[in-house]
Amino acid sequence: MNCDLPDRLTSQEIDRVIEMAWEDRTTFEAIEFQFGLSEAEVIALMRSELRSGSFRAWRKRVSGRRTKHGSTSRSDRFRAACHK
Repeated sequence: MNCDLPDRLTSQEIDRVIEMAWEDRTTFEAIEFQFGLSEAEVIALMRSELRSGSFRAWRKRVSGRRTKHGSTSRSDRFRAACHK
């Protein structure tokens, strides 16, 4: 995990990553495609940017959720055309 994530992203990009991470149907793969952040980096960003209670609630929601991983999600609602 990279602790310089906030230095790599603008505040608007950080806000968008957080928004996408909260969305149920936006996969980690879509975030990686758009911002170049792995799932571990998204988790680190969320941990550093959210209050601890909010982070715990988010982790509880996304842990094991099929729609957050493109390989197990049947949804193509938020996928870019290049995602298979």
